[in-house]
Amino acid sequence: MNIEQDINFELSRLRKTAWRMDALFYIPRTNITVGLDNVLGLVPVVGDIAALIPSVWMIKQAHRLGATPGTLVYMGLNTLADFVIGSIPIIGDIFDALYNANIRNYRALEVNLNKKAARAKEVRTASKDLGWANPNLLAD
Repeated sequence: MNIEQDINFELSRLRKTAWRMDALFYIPRTNITVGLDNVLGLVPVVGDIAALIPSVWMIKQAHRLGATPGTLVYMGLNTLADFVIGSIPIIGDIFDALYNANIRNYRALEVNLNKKAARAKEVRTASKDLGWANPNLLAD
């Protein structure tokens, strides 16, 4: 496996986790999704803590994949808002169903990694244009 395959595999795992937590199914005739986060949130305190674990794991994986500090902070704030507001009875359950912090975090990570990959490709292309990638130039 190469690095690109590893990243794609990890992104696939993160995507599945995000959608399971926030969007297992739609409420009929609405655009509102319900996931494990919503179900766990119905159990006071323990359920909210249990729903926090996959969210923190996603942030840890994002860091491991090379997400920028700004993206990690954004993901952390989303998770914090989901946990704090989600802990409020009834209002928190509604917020969880509408906000979908895990999906937001996954999308932010995906955008961030795509931007980093595009910048790296630009740098590689520029270095080739300047002849830096030619090993014969370094042989002197």
